Amino acid sequence: MKCFPYLKEKIRSKQQRSAPELKTQNHSSTSNVSTSGRVTQSSSSTISSRGIPELFEEKAHNLRIFSYSELRRATNDFSRLLKIGEGGFGVVYKGTIKAVDGRGDRIVVAIKKLKQDGFQGHKEWISEVLFLSVVEHPNLVKLIGYCAVDGERGIQRLLVYEYMPNKSLGDHMFNKAYVALSWDKRLKIVLGAAQGLAYLHEELEVQVIYRDFKSSNVLLDEDFNPKLSDFGLAREGPTEGNTHVSTAVMGTHGYAAPDYIETGHLTSKSDVWSFGVVLYEILTGRQSFERNRPRAEQKLLDWVKKFPFDSKKFDLIMDPRLESQYSSPAARKIAKLADSCLMKSAKDRPTMSRVVEILKHIIQVSGEYDSSTETFVFSDDESVEQNKSPEEERVSKSAKRRMLHLATLGDHVNGLSKRGFMIMQRTKVPQKIASLQY
Repeated sequence: MKCFPYLKEKIRSKQQRSAPELKTQNHSSTSNVSTSGRVTQSSSSTISSRGIPELFEEKAHNLRIFSYSELRRATNDFSRLLKIGEGGFGVVYKGTIKAVDGRGDRIVVAIKKLKQDGFQGHKEWISEVLFLSVVEHPNLVKLIGYCAVDGERGIQRLLVYEYMPNKSLGDHMFNKAYVALSWDKRLKIVLGAAQGLAYLHEELEVQVIYRDFKSSNVLLDEDFNPKLSDFGLAREGPTEGNTHVSTAVMGTHGYAAPDYIETGHLTSKSDVWSFGVVLYEILTGRQSFERNRPRAEQKLLDWVKKFPFDSKKFDLIMDPRLESQYSSPAARKIAKLADSCLMKSAKDRPTMSRVVEILKHIIQVSGEYDSSTETFVFSDDESVEQNKSPEEERVSKSAKRRMLHLATLGDHVNGLSKRGFMIMQRTKVPQKIASLQY
């Protein structure tokens, strides 16, 4: 069945019940995608007269249109053995399709099948087709094509994406069946995710607000490169002269910005808040909300407040699965960045392009650190030892006794306090202080 004319009709007609929510919802609000007054958030501040539906009509030819029978064969009649995910929208299957020219090996893909009884899912399906046909970035999942069939068996809506073999960031962070992600991989993933959000906010002809940024929506390819997926809740940014989009509050508990929840005013800074939550998740290995923990530790953001980035206690929040294999100075900077993303006032949060700059700097400087030879300046002006090597741990008992004996000979030895002398001798740490400035 040729589905493209059907979809175009849905986009163009505001009267159709199944038209994109972007086109019909809140005619008095700034989420209306009329062709007047559209503004981008790019550095050049150019004004665009086109919205997502207009851009879709320009780029829709890049999408493949599949028949239902073709996708049924691709998934072995939607076999449970090929099921790789499930959500409110429907079920995701692993499948294989022919190349466009029909030659060569079949292509492995992910096929998302809409639940037939979900009207909200249908609106999200429309949004995914619209947005993913327009966006193109290494850190956004690629939509290969779609299928829309209205037949005797009911409405069938399917999406075909590139296949991401390493599941999601959430799978690796919170499912103990997966090997823990290394510190370097975590930094690589959050940087890529930040670049994807920055592209949506500032590099398109029209601003896109993702609205559902969370660890489970960050998919990982064979090289653990991150790609944002699931654009069902995405919305266009505010029109010129407006500060926000007024819309129904949707998203995921624990990731939605409090100002958005309270007012329904959606801005790009709502995504920035969600990104701050995920930064703390990659530091701690904990989800934004975990009911099975003690009450005082169930809400991640409340718990981490007890361990500020500039305190001696900070390292207590770090994911134990890292086994201390991380840069403490870099982790503290990540926490400081997360705090800025989680500012109560949306206008005080950084833009995602600024977040990208800071992350790049943290990663660059982190690579230059020798964490076994660093101390850190804390808010109470005390320094503590950091990351002792296994060899340093094997200092003989007799050597320790000699150091204690020397420490008792006077209050100061070569200008150092007893405490400082003992720490410096035990860890062989030079007096090099790591700055926390970005």
